Amino acid sequence: MIAAGPALAEYPDRPITMIVAYSAGGGTDIAARTLVPYVEKHLGEGASIVVVNRPGAGGEIGFTELAKSAPDGYTIGFINTPNLITIPIQRKARYSLSTLKPIANVINDPGAFSVVPDSPYKTLDELVAYAKEHPGEVTYGTTGLGSDDHLAALAFEAAAGVKLSHVPFSGNADVRAAALGGHIAIADMNISEAISDVEEGSLIALGQMAEKRWDKAPNVPTFKEQGYDVISGSQRGIGAPAGVPDDIVAKLAEAVRAAVNDPDFQARANEQKLALDYMDSAAFTAALEGMQKQYEALWAKDPWVQQ
Repeated sequence: MIAAGPALAEYPDRPITMIVAYSAGGGTDIAARTLVPYVEKHLGEGASIVVVNRPGAGGEIGFTELAKSAPDGYTIGFINTPNLITIPIQRKARYSLSTLKPIANVINDPGAFSVVPDSPYKTLDELVAYAKEHPGEVTYGTTGLGSDDHLAALAFEAAAGVKLSHVPFSGNADVRAAALGGHIAIADMNISEAISDVEEGSLIALGQMAEKRWDKAPNVPTFKEQGYDVISGSQRGIGAPAGVPDDIVAKLAEAVRAAVNDPDFQARANEQKLALDYMDSAAFTAALEGMQKQYEALWAKDPWVQQ
């Protein structure tokens, strides 16, 4: 008689660690901690995900720890663009896109240009006309060199044939305060970060850098609608180390999909003004690979750290 071998436990049979490459209390951390209970729910009874913050170096520390973890499905992480892509382009990093496995995208927060109501321009065309007459005079604030905000502005300059003046800040709150205080002409922020001020009338959104209008900002036209082919923003999704088995990738992706579609989560996301945009592993991977080509070409033409 042959003894039966031990039964293989069904994944997950122990806690999963989720690495967030940014500080506790920030936008990515809040989104992650809001999402986690719903992913646990849809992974199955007893599933547990523990969020750990590994901030530093623009996300490189957390992304590197994720990439170097065992590819067994028990370490996953939030991965953010463009930092995930741009860090290995602009410097020698300890990870690359090929060392990670995209699981599913959760958020796609388009960029936007916003101005105060007494701005001399109320549309992108008026901004372009003004900037052409006053080259280098129009200031815009971002969250730093190489941020999605900064790279979006460079793409807009190229599309519109204008030159603006970059003013980097340490965070979105500083950009908003500088714009509202009249210290910069344009708040170059994600649309979800500007929409409350737009709704209150303290800012006017000149446009959002999306393929189509975000449903929470239906009255804000896209840049593309206005004749400027600029599509940019910040995607936030779930990734794992490269080499995670396909069946685990599929199970995680399905749990994230179900979580994003969960009515309770959608209500929480609506409160936080999260721009939800689920993509499965294949679509998310294709989007990241396309973005990598775009930023490699931009870097070869005009390295942004020199801006």
